[in-house]
Amino acid sequence: MDFNFTEEQIAIRDTARDFAQNEIAPSTIERDIKAEFPFEIVKKLGEFGFMGMMVPPEWGGAGFDAVSYVLAMEEISKVDASVGVIMSVNNSLVCYGINHWGTDAQKERFLKPLASGEKLGCFCLSEPEAGSDATQQKTEAIKDGDYYILNGIKNWITNGKNADIYFVQAMTDKEKGHRGISTFLIDKGTEGLETGLKEDKLGIRSSDTCTVSFNNCRVHKDQLLGGEGMGFKIAMETLNGGRIGIAAQALGIAQASLEAATKYAKTRKAFGKPISDLQAIQFKLADMATNVEAARNLVLHAAWNKDQGLPYASEAAMGKLLASKTAVNNALEAIQIHGGYGYVREYLVERYLRDAKITEIYEGTSEIQKVVISRALLKD
Repeated sequence: MDFNFTEEQIAIRDTARDFAQNEIAPSTIERDIKAEFPFEIVKKLGEFGFMGMMVPPEWGGAGFDAVSYVLAMEEISKVDASVGVIMSVNNSLVCYGINHWGTDAQKERFLKPLASGEKLGCFCLSEPEAGSDATQQKTEAIKDGDYYILNGIKNWITNGKNADIYFVQAMTDKEKGHRGISTFLIDKGTEGLETGLKEDKLGIRSSDTCTVSFNNCRVHKDQLLGGEGMGFKIAMETLNGGRIGIAAQALGIAQASLEAATKYAKTRKAFGKPISDLQAIQFKLADMATNVEAARNLVLHAAWNKDQGLPYASEAAMGKLLASKTAVNNALEAIQIHGGYGYVREYLVERYLRDAKITEIYEGTSEIQKVVISRALLKD
């Protein structure tokens, strides 16, 4: 692995950093309080090429590599993890799935507007009784001539309220178990597709999360992605890349916590000197910095493997496991270093903690990451 970034990768990172500071930061606190979706910011992300970063230019994307994606995701998430997860879902899950398995017609219809930022996608896998065990989903798609009729409920769907294209897993043959799951691409406004109330969440409040239900939702066979029975394979492979995106989101939160804690420690005085002079504070900062660097290297390793066409599922799981844990721990330590000020919105670090926790849960809980890692270790 080459640890030196190319000029293009550095330029992408710096562009994302400037965009985050100038376009995202001014409204972050207000949107968090109001749980307000960042419509204009998402539109501008598309204009900068950040909504379809790894999609080839012929299909509306920027044609960048996975390492560039990690660098951009970290910078965006360092300022606002809500914007980061909106960007991650569109890139890692929806665009990746269509780009990898879609026909040219499907890419023209669905991928181009998603990758260019004209439209927004969401990934519909989880259900009320099928979270970590996606094989237990109940949503059905029954063949009816040239159409499929979908019935079922998906929940915890990021971008669900504001998506234009729904990437949906449904059972086309219950007798085959997980080999009977298929993937469909469904447009917003399709009769029978309905979204529930927006969830009132602890963190990432500026992104929307809701249930999505299908009530005799009629979908043409041309909207079937990858063929019948391919859905579970598509979902699992897509989530491997998605974990890189969420790990990069966690990195952003962890780095932001470290920077905020370091800055505060240098200016806050106690007993006549900056608290950064206290060994107790120094040790906290040292641990925070070490864990961020270790997590970052794991995540970049997974991204580099992906770019080289090498296996990366276990590496992505390791990266997400450590990055998400580091995000939570760093946010906790940042609050501790801030003392009482860490408990109020003005100093940002309380939001870092609220945003960090979900990175240990979605796109595979930390326990699921350990399953992925251990299976790779024990594989014959």
